Amino acid sequence: MSFHKIPKDDTQHQNHLDGAVGILTGDLQEEATKSGLDNHFQRWIEDLKDVNNPELHQIVVDMQALKAHFGGGTIDKDLVGQLLSRLGTNTSKAAVFAENPNTAQRVANLGEALSAAAKQMRGGQSSPEQDLQQNS
Repeated sequence: MSFHKIPKDDTQHQNHLDGAVGILTGDLQEEATKSGLDNHFQRWIEDLKDVNNPELHQIVVDMQALKAHFGGGTIDKDLVGQLLSRLGTNTSKAAVFAENPNTAQRVANLGEALSAAAKQMRGGQSSPEQDLQQNS
């Protein structure tokens, strides 16, 4: 009988994913005023870079843009909504790259949370163009 040991990195990534989902399912406007948000973004970016997958490059770029925007003080809801929407779509697609099923599920959950946060940012409304982009 062999036990499959989960590498420590996977557990850390899963914790970071859980933390990200927690932030996104809360009040993003309120979270933006908290000092720890920058660290969450940075950990997320580092986790993505650790995976070292060129397919994830756009997610890293969007995360860095989101981090910079939230660090700037004033929130442009349209810009943040667009970034979150694209991140949601790309993150959901990226779940296939996770080797660990527990991590893959968390990545999928994160994709859904990002898409929901995008809708929250836009006041629950999405334009026909945005719907088309999400469905393409």
